[in-house]
Amino acid sequence: MVDTQVIDALYRASQAGVRVRLNIRGVCCLKPGVKGLSENIEVISIVDRFLEHARIVYFRHGGDDELFISSADWMPRNLDRRVELFVPVIDPAARERLLHVLRTYFKDNTNVWRMSPIGLYDRAQPDKKGKAAFQSQRVLYNEAVEVTRKAKQSRRATFETHEPKQPD
Repeated sequence: MVDTQVIDALYRASQAGVRVRLNIRGVCCLKPGVKGLSENIEVISIVDRFLEHARIVYFRHGGDDELFISSADWMPRNLDRRVELFVPVIDPAARERLLHVLRTYFKDNTNVWRMSPIGLYDRAQPDKKGKAAFQSQRVLYNEAVEVTRKAKQSRRATFETHEPKQPD
């Protein structure tokens, strides 16, 4: 997240009262939680086994929800000098799956780092009130393994022995 035009637009949204939650894997020049500028913006980074970073963008405006997938990081080299995709997701099942991925990442309390208003990341700690540790990538990995296992089972051919009928 280094494109100044995108960062400025997010600051304006925050100042207008819009809640902005970002999961940024790499460089982030936006400063969240700055009073009067970005106090409605939260930036997290998940550092775990997989370096994947889904580019899912979800806008919720009144009851008019918009969901997109994108091919680009929000960097000038991608937004200004390349052809990138920003595609609406319309299929209900795909939308639900992508929203589940977003919700899962924002529930992580094990491998999440939160950016402070001065741009430094602090490792989040699991809730001290007995809340169990929640590792988003482990949850998503286990779900993918289960879906794959079920798909393989449903595709298996079953062979039954056939006994020819005996003449009467």
